[in-house]
Amino acid sequence: MSAAGKIVIVTGGTFGIGRAITLGLAGRGHKVVAFGLESPQASSIAQSAIPDLRQELSRQDLQADLLEADVSSAADVERVVKFTLDRFGRIDGLVNNAAIGPLGTVLDTDEALFDRIIAVNLKGPYLASRAVLPHMIRQGGGSIVNIGSGAGWGKPNMAVYSASKGGLVALGAATAYDFLHHRVKINTVIPGGGGIVSGMSLGRAGGDRSKVGLGAPGTAAGRPATGDDIANVVAFLLSPEAEAISGAVIDVGCFAHQGGPVPAKPANR
Repeated sequence: MSAAGKIVIVTGGTFGIGRAITLGLAGRGHKVVAFGLESPQASSIAQSAIPDLRQELSRQDLQADLLEADVSSAADVERVVKFTLDRFGRIDGLVNNAAIGPLGTVLDTDEALFDRIIAVNLKGPYLASRAVLPHMIRQGGGSIVNIGSGAGWGKPNMAVYSASKGGLVALGAATAYDFLHHRVKINTVIPGGGGIVSGMSLGRAGGDRSKVGLGAPGTAAGRPATGDDIANVVAFLLSPEAEAISGAVIDVGCFAHQGGPVPAKPANR
């Protein structure tokens, strides 16, 4: 298939970085089915995002199908996949973007929150990948792009979020091996450098944009990465130009793989 006109599902594609990915892909002529939840989730301010995204799509004279669904629900994921197949007849790409990112150590993360973080951030990509892979294999190939995090290598006060994103890097690499000879590419994109404005980062800052990314190194562009920067790399990985790339981890920003800063030692120790 040509570079344009691919059929792509974007999880968490109605707000934040996912919203930018949806708009970026639609702007390149892809047929996008984006889904997310309209109610606020842990650590995020994302809510009632679909009407606003519909308005922005209309303003740019773009089209995308927007659905409300929970990536951690196998039934919801299957519903989105069925909708996509009924509408377009195939699935060429999947972007596993949906995530939540509550802060905390293992001591102040209760079991219910642990389960929810893993359900969205790790089980969600598993469910979505499992649902689309048979169709990609049958049609002769496809592309899965996971949106990871520098926290996947461990960062302070992000214990369970880090575990989920580290698991996503490993899941992507293992899946890339498993389906290499089916011509299904699986890659992971890491938004790096800090200061990226998303539903998650705004949630951690109480919705105050001025508090997002204070002191962050940003990128070689002289600014923090944006959702559009992430969308550009996702679009590349979905394109024919990237047909030989699989199992890669691509950092969009500043050395996300090196993890977080070492916290200062408390004065009373």
